[in-house]
Amino acid sequence: MKNAKIVDGLVSIIMPSWNTERFIAETIQSVIDQTYKNWELIIVDDCSSDNTVKIVQEISKKDPRVRILKQNTNGGAAKARNRSLNEATGRYIAYLDADDIWKPSKLEKQIQFMKEHKCGFSCASYEVIDDEGNALNKEVHMLPSVDYVGFLTNNLLQTVGIMVDTSIVDKKYLVMPDIRRRQDAATWLQVLKAGYKCYGLNEVLAEYRRAENSLSSNKIKAVKGVWSLYRDIEKLSLPFSCYCFVRYAFLAVWKRVYVNK
Repeated sequence: MKNAKIVDGLVSIIMPSWNTERFIAETIQSVIDQTYKNWELIIVDDCSSDNTVKIVQEISKKDPRVRILKQNTNGGAAKARNRSLNEATGRYIAYLDADDIWKPSKLEKQIQFMKEHKCGFSCASYEVIDDEGNALNKEVHMLPSVDYVGFLTNNLLQTVGIMVDTSIVDKKYLVMPDIRRRQDAATWLQVLKAGYKCYGLNEVLAEYRRAENSLSSNKIKAVKGVWSLYRDIEKLSLPFSCYCFVRYAFLAVWKRVYVNK
């Protein structure tokens, strides 16, 4: 991890990319449109074979706050995010995948919320959209706060809503485990296990794209991912893993609030 001087008030936005030419321009535009202007967007491309890099480079020429770094080999989202984190100089770290979208006031309102609550770890509520950007009439609203056990039993936190204040939470806890799936959830568990609660912002400030054939849309893969997180990553006992999984399955029905637009 670089020992770069941290810039107070600056938000460093972590974004991995891989063959996201279809969505990434819209995603970046949602950052540019933020009412809070003090940010840097650090995109690490994981060997895309499409026009992703070219699209970002053209945007970067117009707005130098947008940077792109290229991996030499395809190493997965964890490696890409960790490289981006290593380059980050902002006090605040926010996460945005290359196909998701932020509402224009996301950064401004979330920073204000964190300052008011004096918290170092927060997650904004979000709505779910499809591949075409159409709302699926599903909103996921955060609980007031989530601790380690709470997240194990109710996988509520979503990367698109996460923000961390590194003046409170040590940056070392944001280094993602080098695994191909569930690396983001494993990272949030690292932070929670260190004793930091995640405080929820109830307002919907982001759009999470649930693409066809994604892990989140494939129920069997999602279930296997949750179980692997318990047993392989967190090394939970079999009885406690079963307890967490039963609660996770039960609460999954209740964790989303469905709103007809």
